[in-house]
Amino acid sequence: MKVFPQLNHLALALVFCFVVSAPVQAHFGMIISDYPIISQENKEAALTLSFAHPFENHTMELVKPKTFFVVVNGEQQDLTGTLKEIQLNNHKAWSTSFSFQRPGVYQFIMEPQPYWEPSEDLSIIHYTKTIIPAYGDDEGWDTPAGLPTEIIPLLRPFGNYAGNSFTGQVLVKGIPAANAEVEVEYYNPANTYKAPTDYHVTQLVKTDANGVFSFTCPLAGWWGFAALTEADYTIKNPQGEEKGVELGAVLWTYFHSIDQTTN
Repeated sequence: MKVFPQLNHLALALVFCFVVSAPVQAHFGMIISDYPIISQENKEAALTLSFAHPFENHTMELVKPKTFFVVVNGEQQDLTGTLKEIQLNNHKAWSTSFSFQRPGVYQFIMEPQPYWEPSEDLSIIHYTKTIIPAYGDDEGWDTPAGLPTEIIPLLRPFGNYAGNSFTGQVLVKGIPAANAEVEVEYYNPANTYKAPTDYHVTQLVKTDANGVFSFTCPLAGWWGFAALTEADYTIKNPQGEEKGVELGAVLWTYFHSIDQTTN
């Protein structure tokens, strides 16, 4: 009779070990454009805003962002009112279209409402940025947007090939964030690729003493970088308890494949 409790304890221990050893899924704020570079052939882009696990193509509910705006040539334009609610993988997301009127490097930025994540016992705020060049302009792509936390690209964040190494600097309140974790994921909307293990879903690098990190992107497509730090304030959870806040500086950038010419 005593063997059954022992087996139950063993089973519970095995389940516990499996749960605690499995990597936690990474969250990413996302701003994805149907055109990563604007030219005379495509003067308007459709932008989709979501909150997701990009490699696994799992989405969460994204309530209407607190703010959504674009910065170009030192000018800021509020786009929050242009957002339209959509369903993305059966969860709430947002979309808009933007017409590019003049050359420039356009920084599209989303500040979401705090997202309560019960499995991590904290709220998540991802300041998300996607940089799109228009009509041949390539000035100002490394200009800070003045966000509470952000990634400043040190590699021009457009016109890159798969296999290039992306380098960025993480800032928190304008100060380089040393030893910060940066999660990296490939956007895999058609489930084209399968990770060999859970560890391969989210790549992880850390910043150096100057807040700088590098990562080589092996596949063509959209890559997201999320630099995670802890806020110096708390937010109440749904039960009214003060809880910690994870701040994410998220940057999305597109890497192209190179086409082979035929003679």
